[in-house]
Amino acid sequence: MEKVNWGIIGCGDVTEVKSGPAFSIVENSNLVAVMRRNAGLAQDYAKRHNVPRWYSDADELINDNEVNAIYIATPPESHAELSIKALKVGKPVYVEKPMALNHDQCQQMIKASEESGAPLFVAYYRRALPGFLKTKELIDSGEIGSVKQVNIQMYKAVSPEERSGTLPWRVIPEIAGGGHFFDLASHQLDYLDFLFGPVERVEAVSFNQENLYSAEDIVSGSFAFSNKLVATGSWCFTVPEFLERDLIEIIGEKGSITMSCFDFTPIELRTVDGKQSFDFSKPDHVQMHLIQQVVEELTGKGKSSSNAISGARTSWVMDEVVSGFRK
Repeated sequence: MEKVNWGIIGCGDVTEVKSGPAFSIVENSNLVAVMRRNAGLAQDYAKRHNVPRWYSDADELINDNEVNAIYIATPPESHAELSIKALKVGKPVYVEKPMALNHDQCQQMIKASEESGAPLFVAYYRRALPGFLKTKELIDSGEIGSVKQVNIQMYKAVSPEERSGTLPWRVIPEIAGGGHFFDLASHQLDYLDFLFGPVERVEAVSFNQENLYSAEDIVSGSFAFSNKLVATGSWCFTVPEFLERDLIEIIGEKGSITMSCFDFTPIELRTVDGKQSFDFSKPDHVQMHLIQQVVEELTGKGKSSSNAISGARTSWVMDEVVSGFRK
């Protein structure tokens, strides 16, 4: 593939700034078509972003002869169906996270990719962001020695919509796979996979404390990796605003690294010699670095750090975490 001509299925909010513009900025990449079920909104998006064609039917975009790769940015309930349709006609797919509603659907998507020969990528874009790569560099270079423990803390307040009963799709399991844990913790768990490899064992509890929606709203878990590294995480989505927290702490034999997953605060390295801070601002289009990797793989010039196999592993971990809650 010399040039990647993208079509977007689901040109909603996430595509406005985070991802959509990047498809026409990255070298050897262009956005040529978009689709949204609301024809007026699809047309408006195409006009504002200088996209030549728009559709209100996903099948029409998938079968557009000029489109040779597809970005699926719909809610997770349709990720598997749409990805499989695109893969079956031989078109590579870049799908939003989480990869699907559950690990079983991820496996179906992987099978379709293998049978068609068309690659499948997942939008876990932190694997390509400079700040997150800096943390990996600090670990790999031995700055904190052998890693012993990782702690994740993620606390978020209830939104006004959730209080009023006007629920966003992200807390409706039939649409999102789970609640905020699936939407937010998926990034954190995938990043641990990137740093340390696959999780081999999960011990976790999850509950719904506030009964504002049916999904889990509090989770506590431990995650074991092959080298006896243990990560722990606590997630609560019903705290007061002043207690909100976003922290990843990586503890090694010679020091520690602390960082946020979502707030782009400075990364802090602490050793016996003192503290160092590394500041990485949020990119204008946070998915652009990963999209560039995907384009480079499709054009034979590189390799994407996020793919279907790694994306499915994260879905397996999340399924394990909430398995007790769903019984």
